[in-house]
Amino acid sequence: MGTFASGTVASFIVTSYDNIMVAKRNKPAARGRPKTSTAMTAAERMRRMRLRRKSAGLKEVINWVPSEPIAQQPYSTHRLLEARSLAMHALIAGKLARDPSLLSKPRQNLENWSARWQPPPRWMHEWRQILALPWQQIAALIAEPGERAARLRQSSPFAGVLTPEERSRIYDAFKP
Repeated sequence: MGTFASGTVASFIVTSYDNIMVAKRNKPAARGRPKTSTAMTAAERMRRMRLRRKSAGLKEVINWVPSEPIAQQPYSTHRLLEARSLAMHALIAGKLARDPSLLSKPRQNLENWSARWQPPPRWMHEWRQILALPWQQIAALIAEPGERAARLRQSSPFAGVLTPEERSRIYDAFKP
């Protein structure tokens, strides 16, 4: 379709027949692989593949049933440890809200650790900056479920803030 300067529209319809297309249309389409005298059947290909896998030392999987009942399979230990750490730090955040002077313990822990590690690790600098914040921000950060807080809890300086009874109660709640 084209538009001319005068504003009239002309349309052209061109039909062309290709002799090859007509010939292909009359023939039934062959499905799958072309038939040759050396082609293997699907069953033969499958047998050959199983032999290759068996010779490689792989075992055949017959069914996808777990070897033990699902209820007895343990929950991911990494997630369990993260959840336990979050619970402990949420309890610590609650204790900080009642008594902000408890921040002296993690600050003292950082001082002891910095004497032990030379040069100090990057996380130690990060915790120093965090412990310089107001207690409300510290409590909110350590009880946050996000990735950064989870990473920081892996090197937490809050050891000694919880009593042995509090720690034991949390450990009992998060047994694997």
